[in-house]
Amino acid sequence: MPDDKIARREFLRHTGLSSLALVLGVANTGKAGAAIAKLPGHPPMEGPASYGITPYIIIEPSGKITIINPRSEMGQGTYQSIPALIAEELEIALQDVTILNSWGQKNIPDQAVGGSDSIKSSYMQLRKVGAAAREMLRTAASRQWNAPMEECTAANGAIHHHPTGKKLGYGELVALASTLDVPANPPLKEAKDFKILGRSMPRLDIPLKVTGRAVYGIDMELPGMVYASVERCPVFGSRLISYDDTATLKVKGVIRTVKAERVIGKNHYEGVAVIADNYWAALKGRKALQVQWDHQGFDKFSSTEYEQHLRDLANADGLPVEDSQGDFDAAMASAQHKLEALYETPLVAHAPMEPMNCLAHWQENDKVDLWTSVQGADIIMGELPTTLGIPRENITPHISFLGGGFGRRLLVDFAGEAALLSKATGKPVKVIWTREDDIQSGPFRPMTFSAMKGAVTADGKILAMQHKVISPSIEATQSEKFDKTKPDGTMTEGISTQQYEIPNTKYAYVFADIHIPLQYWRSVTSSTLAFAHECFIDELAAAAGKDPLDFRLQMLTEDSDAKRVLTKLRTLAHWDKPLPKGWGRGIAQYEFFAGLAANVITVSTKKDGGIKVEKVVSIIDLGTVVNPDTVKAQVEGAIVMGLIAATKDGIRFENGRSVQSNFHNYRMLRINEMPAVEVHILAEGGPKIKGVGEPGLPPVAPALANAVFAATGKRIRRLPFDLTKV
Repeated sequence: MPDDKIARREFLRHTGLSSLALVLGVANTGKAGAAIAKLPGHPPMEGPASYGITPYIIIEPSGKITIINPRSEMGQGTYQSIPALIAEELEIALQDVTILNSWGQKNIPDQAVGGSDSIKSSYMQLRKVGAAAREMLRTAASRQWNAPMEECTAANGAIHHHPTGKKLGYGELVALASTLDVPANPPLKEAKDFKILGRSMPRLDIPLKVTGRAVYGIDMELPGMVYASVERCPVFGSRLISYDDTATLKVKGVIRTVKAERVIGKNHYEGVAVIADNYWAALKGRKALQVQWDHQGFDKFSSTEYEQHLRDLANADGLPVEDSQGDFDAAMASAQHKLEALYETPLVAHAPMEPMNCLAHWQENDKVDLWTSVQGADIIMGELPTTLGIPRENITPHISFLGGGFGRRLLVDFAGEAALLSKATGKPVKVIWTREDDIQSGPFRPMTFSAMKGAVTADGKILAMQHKVISPSIEATQSEKFDKTKPDGTMTEGISTQQYEIPNTKYAYVFADIHIPLQYWRSVTSSTLAFAHECFIDELAAAAGKDPLDFRLQMLTEDSDAKRVLTKLRTLAHWDKPLPKGWGRGIAQYEFFAGLAANVITVSTKKDGGIKVEKVVSIIDLGTVVNPDTVKAQVEGAIVMGLIAATKDGIRFENGRSVQSNFHNYRMLRINEMPAVEVHILAEGGPKIKGVGEPGLPPVAPALANAVFAATGKRIRRLPFDLTKV
């Protein structure tokens, strides 16, 4: 094949960018339209045939354009930002487009959201998709008019021939365009010509959400469906012995009870599902169950004892992490000004506003349809064939809006549970978790401790620093293949890749076993490690007698993103402006896989005791921006989550079960507690495209703790802490 073309039926071609596949293919058989028409909540495609110009774009003869969005919308803005990449190059307005979520098609890669990766990995690929379709439509118009290509321009969903004033809509051209080869490297627009990208644009999901028209997984219904509420043992690792459903079956509306199975990787948790013709009957019947469990000793587990176990493990050397520099031990042995500290962070729940749910329909020939809120169709297609024992092609996911995800919905245990119940009952089954189920059943962000050591020279310069992570491993709780002889990079992310120029460093990981299910949480382990890392930098600055920001910049003599961010933040946050007595500012930055952000938090001491968070000034470093308004909203949301994790309630275990159960003892931030927030975007173009959803969170806790120290002289080394009792 020529290098500049892709055959009509060739589905995969790698672009070489981040090893991601750019799918380019054309189908004019109407199959794409038929597949879309089966999605619930969407009208059938119009016209006698629908033409797929790449698997992401469907154009109907009527002119209606549908863009397939492969990245689930959970509040982060992908419902607008991902189609915007295509629409910009295709020269169409998003308001004129129908957006549908992908449903696991094999010819569309990367159908998941997580790791702040949606824009990073899609920016160039999906722009090429839009540009390729545009060029095909231009070529079709050129041939139809017998005019040179350069005289045919795309604008507002049509091709214009400027010499004659002729115009053909995309719908009029799509039949011919769909017979053409797809260009592999279509010309892309210059940034100066963008009409959508880089501008604050309205998000198309917002009107749907504020008017109640948005459809979430919990809203889905099918004719003849039944409801299920599942009783699961709150003590992880317990075995179901028996249950008595006599009282349950007397509840009006209850149909039957069925054993349930929840699968998270290597973990299989047993439960009892109450099937009823309405949800409240299922829940009432569940409360009437009499269940016997064999706790197998796991009811002895407590957070207090486990925390002490982690403290004891802090004395171990641990497994060395790469990127250590110099000779830390020798530097510490000769240092005059030494410092040690242990930082502690708890288990936390994800607690999205929409609890876990799934409507599953197991049909003839082992075909399964799933309507649910998960962080992408790829997750279902990757996990559930094994859980359900059926091939991938037998599963059709229908992804709705998500009422929050934060990493929890990267797992599909609840969908597998619903599918197996549908198989057992022979009916469509809708499983809905209660808030108590959602908070107490996990999985959780890991409890993470950090043993810190460091030294400064007599003239106030950093000499050495150690960060040793003591924690369980997310991967170890899910996979039998976890290798305990190697440090878990997920659990040490970012500690060895900060841009600080420290002559002698030592990084290590100490593995701690646990039976509690764990899972990625927004910004993963950076949400805990940044707290220790950046607070300890502040402690070293105090030991050196230096201003915390000056001390950081002193370690950033070479050009780096961190240096640019901190230098800019100094001005934006008015760092050098004196504060009233009893006030304090704290600063923190952290760079990890998702990106880089820094915060300055200002606090004041109250006359009646305690601390008030006055203001957060945040800066996020981005090479390229799709929608500045969405970026600001994401950073604001990250700040809220960071404040909650720092000052509200962790998850604590007593007698093997979570003490926290609902929002009365797993509290969220209230609106009257929210400080003023100022978000600044550092976007200077260039090849780097960084993430947005997660980077704003890690610097929150350390900036807050450092501000508390500046205002009160008290060090915070354990989260969460009570602002009213500092």
